[in-house]
Amino acid sequence: MQTTMENTVTETNDKMATLSQIMEKLRVKKLDNEFRWEAGQFTAGKGKTYNAEDLAIIKTFRFEGDSNPSDSSILYIIEANDGLIGYSIDSYGVYCNHEDGGGYDNFIRKINVEAREEQLFFEL
Repeated sequence: MQTTMENTVTETNDKMATLSQIMEKLRVKKLDNEFRWEAGQFTAGKGKTYNAEDLAIIKTFRFEGDSNPSDSSILYIIEANDGLIGYSIDSYGVYCNHEDGGGYDNFIRKINVEAREEQLFFEL
């Protein structure tokens, strides 16, 4: 998968980053906490739950498969009000797996978006 759209991350000037490369960077920096959609809110393990107002999207990456345009996903880098940074991955298009009547999508739309281009931990 290669990144597209305006939030493209590049390793060099001519090589695009993949979802797996970004996930590895998050793991190495211990920012690989997964925010999971459960019962109308995000959970992040250890019993922590978050409402939309407790979170901020600090970076968004959009990926689209080279050989299959329906193989598409969005990686949201999210920071909680308690300082926890992690991610949520959303498939879209043919492979969208939300069976909650749009609850996940509506929840994501409620989260404040903060552009933080200066944050070095997202650079490859």
